[in-house]
Amino acid sequence: MMRKIMKKNYKILSLLLLLAFASCSFTSKTTFTNPDKDKLLVQVITFVLEQGHFDPIDLDDDFSAELFKDYVEIIDPVKRYFYESDYKDFEKFKLSIDDQLKVSDITFFNVVNERMMKRFEEAKVIYKEVLSQPFDYTIDEEFDTDHENKPFVKNKREMQERWRQQLKFSTISNYDDIFTQEQLAKEKDPSYVMKTPEEIDKEARQATEKSLNIYFEDYIDDQTREDWFAIYVNTIVEEFDPHTYYLAPKGKEEFDTRMSGKLEGIGARLQKRMDYIKIVELISGGPAWRSKELEVEDVILKVKQEDEEFPVDIVGMRINDAIKYIKGPKGTKVTLTIKKVDGTIKDITITRDIVELVETYAKASVVEKNAKKYGVINLPAFYVDFKDYRNINAAKDVKKEIERLKAEGMEGLVLDLRNNGGGSLPAVVEMAGLFIKEGPVVQVRSTGETKEVLKDRDKSITWDGPLVILVNEISASASEIMAAAMQDYKRAVIIGSKQTYGKGTVQNVIDLNNMLRNSTSGDLGALALTTQKYYRINGGSVQLEGVKSDVKVPGRFSFIDVGEKDKDNPLPYDEIDAADYTLWENYFDYNSTIAKSKERMSNNEQLKLIEENAKWVKSKIDDTVFPLNYEKYKAKIDLNEMEAKRFEAISNYKSNLTFESHAYEKALFNSDTTDLKEKRERWHKSLSQDVYVEEALNVLEDLKTSYPIKKVASTVKK
Repeated sequence: MMRKIMKKNYKILSLLLLLAFASCSFTSKTTFTNPDKDKLLVQVITFVLEQGHFDPIDLDDDFSAELFKDYVEIIDPVKRYFYESDYKDFEKFKLSIDDQLKVSDITFFNVVNERMMKRFEEAKVIYKEVLSQPFDYTIDEEFDTDHENKPFVKNKREMQERWRQQLKFSTISNYDDIFTQEQLAKEKDPSYVMKTPEEIDKEARQATEKSLNIYFEDYIDDQTREDWFAIYVNTIVEEFDPHTYYLAPKGKEEFDTRMSGKLEGIGARLQKRMDYIKIVELISGGPAWRSKELEVEDVILKVKQEDEEFPVDIVGMRINDAIKYIKGPKGTKVTLTIKKVDGTIKDITITRDIVELVETYAKASVVEKNAKKYGVINLPAFYVDFKDYRNINAAKDVKKEIERLKAEGMEGLVLDLRNNGGGSLPAVVEMAGLFIKEGPVVQVRSTGETKEVLKDRDKSITWDGPLVILVNEISASASEIMAAAMQDYKRAVIIGSKQTYGKGTVQNVIDLNNMLRNSTSGDLGALALTTQKYYRINGGSVQLEGVKSDVKVPGRFSFIDVGEKDKDNPLPYDEIDAADYTLWENYFDYNSTIAKSKERMSNNEQLKLIEENAKWVKSKIDDTVFPLNYEKYKAKIDLNEMEAKRFEAISNYKSNLTFESHAYEKALFNSDTTDLKEKRERWHKSLSQDVYVEEALNVLEDLKTSYPIKKVASTVKK
């Protein structure tokens, strides 16, 4: 049902756009004979945004000013290329970019791009000059990594000084690495002659220069005008909302490859946040996951290939270009310089491999507590293959796992949606139906259209017993729909963060080539376009607000800006009328169970330590000033590492619960060649150290149903 709805909406949108294009003057045959591809792309993009976006914004002076600010910031985020005079030249266009876009004029882009190319060439000379001279690490000076409020430099002398400070900051970490290695060598062999500070400085500067050489040669010089123009176009579309983005032809190919089901690399999903590349997910079973050293929210600073002497600094690099350095053929090694959430920096070497996305599928475990058996299902994503929907979709797999857990005598179920970034809308509607008799799951609204209420129409219930859902700040989109629906029905107790991510929008990927007929302009790429918003069945939106847990507990992201509300240009929160739904009233102690859990959590020492750690991590993120005096720099690094040891008890926590696979999975271990047993054993160990899972089981133990669990529940009219 849902697939038909989504396909219908996409077809209607495409038809409207084609009809609109057909009625516009610029679709004449003569116009498309020899078009300027850049201008045509702007023409198509702006039209699709105005006609197809859920909440199109006016192309006016306010839009122009924001686009101006954002584009200059994206092109030169650390302000080491443009001068104040450049900015003033660009500023002449600040309130006229909107007028240019309306007539497909790209003068602003051309002016900025031409100046940027010139400044790149000058930068190559400057950084080589700076790195040709030794750094003095005894001088008391500091470097602020927060570039947002820094002014543009006025002259070449100031530009050289800016580069000097930035390069000294980059080099001091290399200096520390080499010096530490020398000390270790001396400890192992007292006769070893350590390198002098001058030799260490020279080697450290060479490493920095090598990294910059690679950056400019492999990234800057390799970029075509089309690549730079794609950045400009993407900046335009992201003014509409954070989830509308442009896929250039090259990017679209990479997107299609990712959707094919295999990844070759380290097995981590990355995201650009400000100037940094962060890890947002580790794929179960992948090389990064197996290493046990990388974690979500780690920042990748540098990347070194096994056949290269020096690493490449990827700070400030576009994410697609950074990924080129990180991924690679199976069997090759890559060394990542990682900044941990607590501020410590370490090198981690990983052997790349083929990562099957099947590892992101649902998995289940059984645990016994006080002579009762409970089940835990972990769902990393609401995946689906529309070409093979009956066999590959999250709802179907969760249903199978529930049946296998029921065969083990399960008396309560934990559905773990932490770090689940969402996925398929059809899958979440079908999955919600596993836990209710029938009824609405989510409401969807398009601009100018009446709302659609997406319902579970299957009266059968796969699991009618106690249910707890775990969420955190990274749980988004489809995860929020699932948690919200179960909360509105009072079907499950939601345990987790103060609120989830807060993404309440739906996107469609539009192939821009389908917008034109008989075009000879080449591939225009695609546009991921926000076309709808979804709402809870109670009428509220999760947009910005997220889903507020019934039992709120601190987590590692509690004080970090990771949600939709922290993004640029998010759509606003709003409400619509509630749908007609029937409450699940078969827990006779629902509210008292939540109250008991809150009391337990408020007195839990492990959670107090987690909250203290989260506050400490936030303080480290907010600390953007670093000493360039080596003794003070080293003291700060050592202090961070010492403070971090206070929180080692978090990972050493044990709940005294034993988790194991169900019988169906155990039968696969002997014939399995994919290390399934090892993967599950590691997962089960992590579950036994998980205070949130422990509390979820306590809640299941407290929840009492008004009927035997095996019996299908009846519902009471709201």
